[in-house]
Amino acid sequence: MVNPKLKDELNDQLCQAMLSLQTVDECYQFFEDICTISELKAMSQRLEVARMLRAGHTYDDIVARTGASTATISRVKRCLNYGADGYHIVLDRLAPGEDAQKHARQK
Repeated sequence: MVNPKLKDELNDQLCQAMLSLQTVDECYQFFEDICTISELKAMSQRLEVARMLRAGHTYDDIVARTGASTATISRVKRCLNYGADGYHIVLDRLAPGEDAQKHARQK
């Protein structure tokens, strides 16, 4: 379920814009225009932190690989455990050769 505090016409437009992108290059072009380099790197870092947490890596491993602060790692872990399942949806779909249904979370 979408957080009603986030749901509005402008965010719907942003989500539709992202869904319209068809290639990795188009994503780079869009994100370069819409985000600062720091914002894009922060989002990429959080996704990698989520992937590593799900794979069972320690905080020390994650800090060494990503440079993320322990506060960021804790925030991502909280989202994985209690969030809207956005990380799980994306990571299940990105998992190479794995059936996303196998990782579907039971609520």
